[in-house]
Amino acid sequence: MPTAASYKFGPFLVDGGGYRLLRDGQNIPLSPKIIDLLLFLAARPSVLVSKDDLFRALWPDVAVTDNALTQAVSELRQALGDDPANPKFVQTVARRGYRFIAAVEAVVPAATAMTPPPESLPPPMPTVAVLDFDNVSGDASLAWLSSGIAETVTNDLRAATLRIIDRVRVTEAVAEVGRELTGLRRVLAIDRAVVGSYQRAGDRLRITARIIDAGSGECLADAKADGPLDQVFDLQDRIVSQFTDALGAGKPGPAERRHYRETSSLEAYQAFTEGRVRLESLDAAVVPAAIADFERAIALDPRYAAAHVGLGNARFFQYEMSRARSQPDNALLARAIDHVRRAIELERDLAEAHATLAFLLVSAGRSVEALAAARRAVALEPGYWGNQFRLAHAAWGEERLQAVARAIELYPDFPFSHFEGSMVHIARGTLDRAESTLREGTIVQDRQAHQKQRYPAKGLHWLLGLVRLARGDAAEALLEFDREIASGAGQLYAPEFAMNAHDGAGFAHMADGDASAAATRFRKALELFPEHGRSLVGLGTALLQDGERAAAADALGRAEKAIESLRRGGRSGEAFIVEAFHHAVRDRRDDAVLALHRLLDKPESSFSGWTIPVEPLLAPLRGTPTLGAVLAKLAERAR
Repeated sequence: MPTAASYKFGPFLVDGGGYRLLRDGQNIPLSPKIIDLLLFLAARPSVLVSKDDLFRALWPDVAVTDNALTQAVSELRQALGDDPANPKFVQTVARRGYRFIAAVEAVVPAATAMTPPPESLPPPMPTVAVLDFDNVSGDASLAWLSSGIAETVTNDLRAATLRIIDRVRVTEAVAEVGRELTGLRRVLAIDRAVVGSYQRAGDRLRITARIIDAGSGECLADAKADGPLDQVFDLQDRIVSQFTDALGAGKPGPAERRHYRETSSLEAYQAFTEGRVRLESLDAAVVPAAIADFERAIALDPRYAAAHVGLGNARFFQYEMSRARSQPDNALLARAIDHVRRAIELERDLAEAHATLAFLLVSAGRSVEALAAARRAVALEPGYWGNQFRLAHAAWGEERLQAVARAIELYPDFPFSHFEGSMVHIARGTLDRAESTLREGTIVQDRQAHQKQRYPAKGLHWLLGLVRLARGDAAEALLEFDREIASGAGQLYAPEFAMNAHDGAGFAHMADGDASAAATRFRKALELFPEHGRSLVGLGTALLQDGERAAAADALGRAEKAIESLRRGGRSGEAFIVEAFHHAVRDRRDDAVLALHRLLDKPESSFSGWTIPVEPLLAPLRGTPTLGAVLAKLAERAR
């Protein structure tokens, strides 16, 4: 929504030409999407702007849910210091939309500078969701095609420049409301749905599909394809071709399609599809089976690039299970990187391979290479939320926030995006923004806990608890830590975040003066990861407060060994921060601050030390000029 118009209201100036928000001449960092929102509202003071108008103006080519708009308005209010219960700028009109209620002065006349009002905009392309195809013949050996065909049709229609709902969101919506279109229309804001079935007869397969108007139930187009089972890829392409003709969209060329299915082997495609579905559960128990699936796909077709990416992801998941140890299994990480590089050798324009490589290189501490790979993935396929999320993971500061915003637009129900964005706000010291972002994410995380969904999240309650504890609310922090622990233990990152939450609970108990309860929680953390540095320093601190000096000395001595183990494992950044904890507990404040400076001076990772503003063990240093210098350096790096 480009514009050159600028508007003054209260102490603020929103500069349309420079795409920035100023308060009394000082820049307030905001993503371009939030500037778009503010410009749109400020151009229409006192006018009720409907949600539909905002969706058309802000997301003309993307299908998003109400969550994306709610998040954007919340972020705008945070920037303006506006209270939704007693607004000065943005008023919510329940179930209708929003109204900008401040007096506005147009610096550039809106009539010449603003984009046309929503009524004059061209109608948006219909939003389409593709549902799993029904296995009419009930052939168990072909059950995997139900999601496989839907995935293929989704991605090829997306390449034809249609507004296609991501398959992750469709699957989750079906789990929530079923396949009835009225419910799906409400949850996904769709205009059309693709429904279909397939049936096997001997060695032949018939695929039929229809495009249904989600409002009226009218069939707008149908397609069918019949042929040999081993030509299922061609059958799917014929379905897509008929639909793009019916919808008036351009056909995707070979270079425009995602390459995840480029194999001539139906068996390899089946193995890859089954492995991918296993990984999407983030269930640690199924990772070995996923590895076997991808290895089988590669054995059947050694040049199947997407299967190499899948195997790299699965090996990386194995590495992640060891991440909280002082010396994780770096050989697994190296193998994962090798698999993904092999995929790029086979298919140099496979966006998913570049995005996955970026994610892995971040863990390897090779941030410059990671960022280049992530940017390459987004350049190849900007409309896929996963690429935007991986860019957010590899980037830092404003670039991360912009990528997070884009990922949330494309897929609002992925809580880890909120986690990634909150990291930047914590590093900047804007804990109110971090808390708002995390609360949005915990809503999704909690909903996932009650529904079987793809990519379930962990960690948001733990991080929200740390923020609340840093803001002096030990009671609420303890509730958040216990919510994290209660969310389950089977998911990939659950043990690590359970350990972190037990640590957090220990610090909350110490803040309340209950050193004995604190020691109990630190010991629970150490049951999960026996040599974790933060847990050991926390335990030593609690024992000192409880008068158990010998036991405290033993815990702190084990912490020193953990620091050395971290260094031997190539994790010097984590070693520095645990060293700072150790010095702070011993009241060696200058040494603690020196360790933090050494951490921040490391060039490998721009986001090293992002938790410093909320680390409980550094609380004794808060308010001192020396820690203030550390926090200023950290905040500057996060711009």
